[in-house]
Amino acid sequence: MTGLIERLVPDELWTLFRRVVPPTEVIRPQGGGRRRAGDRECLAAIIFVATSGCTWRQLPPVFGPAWPTIYRRVAQWSRDRVWARLHRLTLDELGARGELDWSRCAIDSVSVRAAKRGPLTGPNPTDRGKPGSKIHLITDRNGLPLSLGISGANLHDSLGLQPLVRGIPPIRSRRGPRRRRPAKLHADKGYDYDRLRKMARERRIRHRIARKGIESSTRLGRHRWVVERTVSWLAGCRRLHRRYERKAEHFLAFVGIAAALIAYRRLVAPPKA
Repeated sequence: MTGLIERLVPDELWTLFRRVVPPTEVIRPQGGGRRRAGDRECLAAIIFVATSGCTWRQLPPVFGPAWPTIYRRVAQWSRDRVWARLHRLTLDELGARGELDWSRCAIDSVSVRAAKRGPLTGPNPTDRGKPGSKIHLITDRNGLPLSLGISGANLHDSLGLQPLVRGIPPIRSRRGPRRRRPAKLHADKGYDYDRLRKMARERRIRHRIARKGIESSTRLGRHRWVVERTVSWLAGCRRLHRRYERKAEHFLAFVGIAAALIAYRRLVAPPKA
């Protein structure tokens, strides 16, 4: 195995991935045929595409399998929700260590241009109406993404809050039962609607949503900067600079890969002094 594959998929990440990927057995009654491409090599190639932003055809031959094989593998794993399961597993590991801070969460979104039209794309009002998609996310107080979603770029931010809150999975805690409800939620003026405040109260979540024409976003920014930093972390996956995937589930796959890598890096980071 080359050093590039070991660097892209360290042993710790490979151990986590093996816990979420469905087992695959290739049975050939007549024998013969090619050996199935290794999952670790395929995973390394997928992470290379996600982080470098290259096209599938530009994959270097060092990974072994040809690009159509890698593409079929990422499509299969997307159907099996492997990326969402990997993201949740890394959150579980962080939660069990007590490294998730539920005291304050923040919500935000970012729009990217879509190179191809497809499901969950729409005219971007901030980009002269060109086709685009929007990434929605909720983070904990440290900026770790807890819930993610995608939509057309023309979807109003306020319509993404309720699905994101419902989408927070039950995550392990150091002590006590699993948790999926933040104590407080911070949002900007794009979420200034009474129905959203009511929804938060019904879920026993204290809300801090800026009011249009009344409050300045500056004070709220003291707590919302963490989610804006996480948006820049997502941009570290260059494949998310623009949506190249026609299929929405493939674009969501790269969002899930980016979130899982963010959580994984926090998981293996040395403890603070």
